[in-house]
Amino acid sequence: MAEDLQKQNQISIELTEEVAEGEYVNLAMIAHSSSEFVVDFIKLMPGLPKAKVKSRIVITPEHAKRLLAALADNIKKFEDSFGEIKQTQDAPSFPMNFGGTVGEA
Repeated sequence: MAEDLQKQNQISIELTEEVAEGEYVNLAMIAHSSSEFVVDFIKLMPGLPKAKVKSRIVITPEHAKRLLAALADNIKKFEDSFGEIKQTQDAPSFPMNFGGTVGEA
């Protein structure tokens, strides 16, 4: 009987090939209202005047808090395994300097 209840509480999650490839992003911008949080994931590339929003998620405040807790837990697990994640500065400056020389073609 407990197995039947477990099967009823399971959901099937589909991950398409396109989504499974992921998107590279290096900036997130967050806005909120009284009823939702909006997180834009952005790819900012050096030397380009425009940055593209690659994905946007809209979640409830409760889910935003759960996401915060899940990220904190995963960062702790990562650092326990691989060492502290170093931050070079408090916040990136814009435009971001990617540390390389500027090339010419």
